Amino acid sequence: MADRMSVNLGKGQKVDLGKPDGGALEVVRMGLGWQAAPRKGFFAKLMARDIDLDASAVLFAGRTPVDVVYFQHLTSSDGSVRHGGDNLTGGAGQGADDEVITVDLTRVPKKVDQIVFTVNSFTGQTFQDVQNAFCRLVDDATGRELARYTLTGGGSHTAQIMAKVHRSDGGWQMTAIGAPTQGRTFQDVIPDIEQHL
Repeated sequence: MADRMSVNLGKGQKVDLGKPDGGALEVVRMGLGWQAAPRKGFFAKLMARDIDLDASAVLFAGRTPVDVVYFQHLTSSDGSVRHGGDNLTGGAGQGADDEVITVDLTRVPKKVDQIVFTVNSFTGQTFQDVQNAFCRLVDDATGRELARYTLTGGGSHTAQIMAKVHRSDGGWQMTAIGAPTQGRTFQDVIPDIEQHL
C-alpha cells in the first residue's frame, strides 16, 4: 500500500491516527514552529524582540483537566506525555519544530480521553508579531508527518488553542481547532478550551 501523504487541516477538520497498514500508532510527536514577523521601519527593527511561544498539552478526563505538560512540568504524572523543552525565540517557521511534545498513545491512562494542545505568547506579543506558525503531528517511529495545521491571519490574540488528540472508536483522532484566545500561560486558556471538548 502506498504511504499516505500528510493531511493539511483546516479549522474543525479531523484525521484518524492510524497507520497505512491498518495498525495503530503508538507514539506521536506534536511539533510547533514559528517565526517573528519582520518589522518595517528603522525604529521598529531596533525595538524588535524575540517571541517566546510556549506549547502545552492539557490532558482531560471528560471535561476535567487531570494533568498538563508544559515548560515547567516536562512530563505528565503517568509518563505518557513529554515536553522536549522550552524554545525562547522560535525561528523554524516552515522548517523544523521549535517545541515538541511527544505522546505515547499506548501509555495514556484510559480515563484520559482528550489531549488539547495550546500555544501561548509568554512574552505577551500578539500573533500579529508571529508568522509561519504551525503545529504538526508526526509518527515517532517513522518520522512521517501525519497532519499539519498552519496558523494564518495573525491577530490581536496572545494564545491559540491549536488542536486536540482524542479517543474515537477504539483509536485516536486529531482535530484542528485553531481558536484564538488570550493568555500568557495554559492556565489562562482553560475556560476557553472547555468549549472545544
